[in-house]
Amino acid sequence: MAMDRDQVLRAAAALLSRKSTATMDEVAKAAGIGRATLHRHFAGRDALVRALEDLGIREFEAALGRARLDEDDAVDALRRLVAESEPNAQLLAFLVTENQLFEGDQVNEGWARLDARVSAVFKRGQEQGDIRIDLSATWLTEALYGLIGSCAWAVMDGRVAAKDFQYMITELLLGGARRSVEK
Repeated sequence: MAMDRDQVLRAAAALLSRKSTATMDEVAKAAGIGRATLHRHFAGRDALVRALEDLGIREFEAALGRARLDEDDAVDALRRLVAESEPNAQLLAFLVTENQLFEGDQVNEGWARLDARVSAVFKRGQEQGDIRIDLSATWLTEALYGLIGSCAWAVMDGRVAAKDFQYMITELLLGGARRSVEK
């Protein structure tokens, strides 16, 4: 039986999102493969995490495309982005807390591409007058990633209902990011 690499990575992401200290043996078991098979494809934890990073960047870039970020106003684009991010929120939650991915000279350039595209939406919202200008687009981008990750963990732990994922993130983010209209 052929191993589906992406399926193994998704099983690893699901496990590591819940238990970041999981061993390679536990990852193999969660993926339904033997430890030797896992090690043939991923020499160790670092190689597995880097493969998860590549998958996560690809998945999030695809979500950005599906969200049609250049259409409509920035607020609607952000709502679509949160909705499109939901299926891979666990993976993003794991990756944004994996410090080794953001240290040293080996930072994947994909993160900069993602940050630039998301920040551009916030900047557009600021230019349109819908998003506060006293909060930088960079900070709002980081806040969005943090909210997606936090909500993914809360859903995984059963502390919040999965059906509320999009609502909770967009209401908190946009409620704090929107420019107040003076009456």
